[in-house]
Amino acid sequence: MRHRALAAPPVWRELLLVVLFYTGYTLTRVVLVQDGTAPAFAHAHEIMRLERYLGLDVELHLNQTLLAVPWLARAANIFYATMHFIVTLGVVVWLYRYRPQHYRWLRTSIMFATGVALLGFWLYPLAPPRFLHTAGFVDPVTALHSLGLYASDASGSLTNQYAAMPSMHAGWALWCGLILVRLTTQKWIKVLGVLYPATTVFVILSTANHYVLDAVAGMALISGALWVSWFLYLRCPVPLILARAQITHRLAQRTGRSAGGSRAGSAACRTGRS
Repeated sequence: MRHRALAAPPVWRELLLVVLFYTGYTLTRVVLVQDGTAPAFAHAHEIMRLERYLGLDVELHLNQTLLAVPWLARAANIFYATMHFIVTLGVVVWLYRYRPQHYRWLRTSIMFATGVALLGFWLYPLAPPRFLHTAGFVDPVTALHSLGLYASDASGSLTNQYAAMPSMHAGWALWCGLILVRLTTQKWIKVLGVLYPATTVFVILSTANHYVLDAVAGMALISGALWVSWFLYLRCPVPLILARAQITHRLAQRTGRSAGGSRAGSAACRTGRS
């Protein structure tokens, strides 16, 4: 099983998995909030009070600073709307193509973290700062009539805009940055690996889409998911490997793939005895 974990799975299966997972992720974000927006705004005021107490409430200052430089604000809006997907997908493809021995556990870590994040969106709906107009926040997309993730009514209605905690913009950016720093060889790419998550955090705060605690929670979640996935794939105890092989074998039998499942189970058992 450990040897299998070091080989990249078939590309068609991964593409299907990505499409199904992201579709479910998007639809779930829309469906989960059913109780109106009052809890989301109440939680927003809770976050603001806590950050003020901790001295972390820098979002308003960053928002005002960004709006003072319109061209930078427009660039930040485009960055927020696009790079979250472009960079993450690019890193996934690069991993699959050039670092297949690390692909499975890293792919599993980001999917696990994103799945857990859905629980946060459901249990703790949170209005982003750009909705808190009385506190002085301004949405740079609407203020500058700029391109952005929620620039149109259609895009705003097809997503859950109260899914701010945890920030997966920050979490995914950290995931990409760690991979670029640890697994690439060119120094300039390693530098980009450091700059990308830092830039992402600045963008999500200054565009008033997230709070500092959102970013902290997203990064903590992805860090924990990386550790769990690494342990299960590369440091998993033999009894768990055997149990996983038995479950895979039984599922394969039920779906008419008993021959392939039996070979996988036998290989895992031989690995355990050795």
